[in-house]
Amino acid sequence: MAFGYPEFDEKGQKILTRIGGVNGDMLMDVTVVRLASGDKARYFEKDKEICVMLTEGEVSMIGGGVGGRAARSDVYRDLPVTLHVCRGTEVEVEAYADSEFIYIATDNEREFPAKFYRKEDVIRSVSCEGLWENTAVRDVNTVFDYSNAPYSNLVVGEIVVPQGRWWSYLPHYHPQPEVYYYKLPAPEAFGACFIGEFEPHTIKDGSVGCFPGGKTHVQVTAPGYEMYSCWIIRHLPGEPWDKTRIVDPRFRHWEE
Repeated sequence: MAFGYPEFDEKGQKILTRIGGVNGDMLMDVTVVRLASGDKARYFEKDKEICVMLTEGEVSMIGGGVGGRAARSDVYRDLPVTLHVCRGTEVEVEAYADSEFIYIATDNEREFPAKFYRKEDVIRSVSCEGLWENTAVRDVNTVFDYSNAPYSNLVVGEIVVPQGRWWSYLPHYHPQPEVYYYKLPAPEAFGACFIGEFEPHTIKDGSVGCFPGGKTHVQVTAPGYEMYSCWIIRHLPGEPWDKTRIVDPRFRHWEE
């Protein structure tokens, strides 16, 4: 398990996880990529599916015969646009403004049609509304999971948390590994993550959390500052994440 800030590659991109490398127990390659206006990035993986999700800026995403041009103002009030392709498919991203996106890849022998998820395709929900005086309310934006992409080995979504709220609450775990990439709107903004037996970690803009199966995880953001997180789960062979939440037994009375 790792919590902290990403490493950087030779191009200055943020390396969150690498299969066989940093945080390799997450079983995924996850990179936060920034492109200047006019730059391009190309990706090809012989044995891995690829997902590219826009966090800010304006880009075109093309792969597997689908894609298009999309813009996103920010992660707090605008929704993601995402391209998802199977192994052996080339992806090209071209920036029309300074932009950021999250690149995700993982082993998958299946072949499936490429999918370009527009903003209207995002599955939106509100979690914990009305509970605990709304101290754990947050918006959940799911791009794809086992319900709409059972052929994938990934689950990809986002959480947007109002100021001063808790999330990933109730404290829970699941067998599948999960990665969080956090963004905060100001340099002084902060929050906290509590892992396992409530081991504390400070969240700042750009923090990354890597949670192996079986470890509870719960977060909170400070008053005055909303928090964003991209969340990525890797299905396990024969054991997909199907909205799996195993609540810490000490907190299960809240579910009754």
